[in-house]
Amino acid sequence: MVDAQAPGFASRARDLGALPASGAQWPARLLEEYALLHLLAAGYQHQDALPAPLAATIRSRVGFTVDNADVLRTGPLVRDHWLVLGSRDSSDDRLTTRRLWLRGTRSGRDALLLSFGRPGTTPELSLPTGLVLDAELAFHPAAPALRAALGARHAGPSAPVTPGPEGTSIDAALGSYAAALGADPWLDAWPAVIAEATPVPTDHGWQLVDATGAVPLFTPSPWRLLAASTGRPLTVFGECGHRGFHAVTCWTEHGPLIL
Repeated sequence: MVDAQAPGFASRARDLGALPASGAQWPARLLEEYALLHLLAAGYQHQDALPAPLAATIRSRVGFTVDNADVLRTGPLVRDHWLVLGSRDSSDDRLTTRRLWLRGTRSGRDALLLSFGRPGTTPELSLPTGLVLDAELAFHPAAPALRAALGARHAGPSAPVTPGPEGTSIDAALGSYAAALGADPWLDAWPAVIAEATPVPTDHGWQLVDATGAVPLFTPSPWRLLAASTGRPLTVFGECGHRGFHAVTCWTEHGPLIL
């Protein structure tokens, strides 16, 4: 698959080796991953018959990339005041990846910026969490469209008018993730801002709880999130995924706190 210039497909196939004997119900998880691989291969073979956004998603999942410069040149530009919701770095043997999430304060649209660096080096793109950037974005073609390229900046980062982003309920956040997953079956996670939620330790791990329900909570510092909440509901940004909710940032009366 690597020789066929399909690194995304190759990576998913390589990850299959870690599933056997990986815990309870591993045969079901292995079968699910094989089914997703088969669906991806079938979709790629018939991409000409698919809607353009879905075909673009499949090419991206297989591993074909589109340069940000091309996206900015050909795609429509969306100018907004973009609130920086948070960022997270991850690394492997090949590169360091920075994921940086924005939300348009006028449009309410979410965007994901990706920046890369060599192993051991910090990616160049850096925006302070909690500030607002007046800028233009162009979204990569996909279904649903989330990844974006950063274009012209019309002003430097500034403090937002409101203390934090408007959030939704856990039930609505999971509904948004389900809708996005329906458009992209290979989607790992979807951004969400959850309001009036409280972190709670349980016998089965941490959960984020609100009036509509609960979701498993994952964060490197759950006790830090609990301390920030002081036992009261707060606004939390993160990603909904098949394992639960991965918290990235929370907002208190003192402003954003990176988790």
